[in-house]
Amino acid sequence: METRELRYFVAVAEELHFGRAALRLGMAQPPLSRAVARLERRLGTVLLERDSRGVALTGAGRVLLREGRTALEAVAAAEARTRRAGQPGLVLAAKAGASAELLAGLLAAYEAGPGAVPVDVRLCQYGEQARLLRRGEADVALLHLPFDSTAGLDTEELHTEGQVALLPAAHPLAARRELRLADLADLPDLPAPRYPRADGTHPDGPGPAIRDHTQLYQLVALGRACAVLPESCRSRLGPDVTPVPVPDAPPVTTVLAWPPDSRSRPLAALLRAASSR
Repeated sequence: METRELRYFVAVAEELHFGRAALRLGMAQPPLSRAVARLERRLGTVLLERDSRGVALTGAGRVLLREGRTALEAVAAAEARTRRAGQPGLVLAAKAGASAELLAGLLAAYEAGPGAVPVDVRLCQYGEQARLLRRGEADVALLHLPFDSTAGLDTEELHTEGQVALLPAAHPLAARRELRLADLADLPDLPAPRYPRADGTHPDGPGPAIRDHTQLYQLVALGRACAVLPESCRSRLGPDVTPVPVPDAPPVTTVLAWPPDSRSRPLAALLRAASSR
């Protein structure tokens, strides 16, 4: 099976329309239809049901769509990592507004060591740093457990901390010495924020859709949301936001994550700096 054939099939399977898929691929519809038909003959199974009402995936088609997306993502990541390997420096992806002091200390330790190269820090929206890493657009990333997935990645633990509730300073709960998660559930005046899914979309709900910490801090200060975040966020809060410890919130562990097949010497030096801190 060729990468080109997979790309054709995935486009049709996602659009469920040969004309729209052809437009997306920048090609005419007849050769696209012939290419998908050849793929079905080679695999010996029907991938798409075609009738006057449109196109629908068969069970086999759904399997190939899932596996085809994974394969295409792996090919794109391999290409990106190969290009990255020929360029100087390291690309480190980190969540904007998170682990700022930890990251600063890590970079200082690395830059003080022998053979350090320039580090391009990419500040990301929620969840974006893992996507950059998996797509081969970053060499290493700061991820936060249990929120980020590290499946298929190697990791080095850097720091574990508790969590605090962020509340508007004038809110009655802000005067408490500590809170439980149950205290924060379903507050009618302070809905929980809606964080992005892996594909970048937000779930439905009454709370505001959040992209990064800076936006979240401002919405809390305005009395439009409350949130539970790692304790290290305290250093970035203004006077309008009060942090209150939440002992029953799960601890958050910050890790360095990287592809397991990486042979980058600068990355190895960064990991040595992390383990020596």
